[in-house]
Amino acid sequence: MNPFQSIYETIGESQIKELVRYFYLEVEANPSLRKLYPENLEPAERKLFLFLLQVFGGPSTYSAERGHPRLRMRHFEWKIDSAMRDHWINAMLTSLDKLKLEQNVKELMMQYFIQVANHMINHE
Repeated sequence: MNPFQSIYETIGESQIKELVRYFYLEVEANPSLRKLYPENLEPAERKLFLFLLQVFGGPSTYSAERGHPRLRMRHFEWKIDSAMRDHWINAMLTSLDKLKLEQNVKELMMQYFIQVANHMINHE
């Protein structure tokens, strides 16, 4: 079993939704990230919420609606270098800090986000 899949059971859907809400507030405040998104952030927010629910062990609505995540392929149209990765990971970790989580859960989530952010680099 993927160690990240126990997170949903531990923190629940509402905490994941809150994390995504905080993340998109960070996106709005960061011009480098904001330019990657359309004016209306709601569809992106919903996709990230469903994706994280699934990754962390919740319902698989994301795959039912969109198929396999294929993260690198879905993001290849954007130049993601180490600087952009840093913007993204800083926004996500800042958002994660706003949740009241047990330290072991927080560290597991941080591990996942750092791993994914590093995997998404497609330019240097």
